[in-house]
Amino acid sequence: MSPKVSVVCVCYQHARFVLDALESVAAQTYKSVELIIVDDGSTDGSAAILRAWVENHPTAKLIVNPQNLGYCKAFNLGWRLCSGNYVIDLAGDDILLPTRIEKGVAAFGTAPRAGVQFTDALYISENGAVLSRHSDRFADATIPQGFIFTDVLRRYFICSPTMMMSREVLEKLGGYDETLSYEDFDLWVRAARDFPFHYLPEVLVKKRIVSRSLSVQQFRGVAAHNQTTFCVCRKALALAATSEEKSAVRYRLMYEAWQCIKRGQLSWLARYGGLWLRAWA
Repeated sequence: MSPKVSVVCVCYQHARFVLDALESVAAQTYKSVELIIVDDGSTDGSAAILRAWVENHPTAKLIVNPQNLGYCKAFNLGWRLCSGNYVIDLAGDDILLPTRIEKGVAAFGTAPRAGVQFTDALYISENGAVLSRHSDRFADATIPQGFIFTDVLRRYFICSPTMMMSREVLEKLGGYDETLSYEDFDLWVRAARDFPFHYLPEVLVKKRIVSRSLSVQQFRGVAAHNQTTFCVCRKALALAATSEEKSAVRYRLMYEAWQCIKRGQLSWLARYGGLWLRAWA
């Protein structure tokens, strides 16, 4: 029997884009797929669009939150309904290419111990025009695989929407940390400590660049995102067990401290300095 794949599509103010996301799931060449849709308190008419779509796709499950809970809580509502062997977190403005799931399941078959599998991606504009390819900046030959705890601390190289996760990863982590404002850095750090990562060098996802999206705001010094980044760094320090791992944590702390300097956020600079001293203990 083919492994089942669960797709959790979180929609927040994605009325312009969410049908593209949902249709991309419906168009998958791999057929053992379940879809759970979570509207996280949208006020732009997304919920009505989703209800109409689900009427024509009755196997999909829809949760409509009366108010915005935040991405991590919204995703967790969806994944707790999942019954698949693997899970994809699909934001309502991104798109899976037709063979994404089929090739992902096959890739897990060649790397059976892997906990997270990720791929190359296209970046597209709000109107769908291709902007660039992820591997234009992060060449395939430079992407680490296996146990990459130190790698994810030292540099960015994973395009978040391309990830497919084993159910075991989310169960061990307890899903996303609901105290955080964004999820990917925390997932990478916690999962990479215990599970191998596997990279598939093919473009299988389109990530849409939207000016007000969570991924864009993440790098603009928003207070909640600052707190999230600091919390993940603190977790990484607690997880670091070897001198190499502690060195990677110190490198990350120096990077984040420099971002604080560039943004003039001196209170955060002091907090990172305190962590950096602890990382030498």
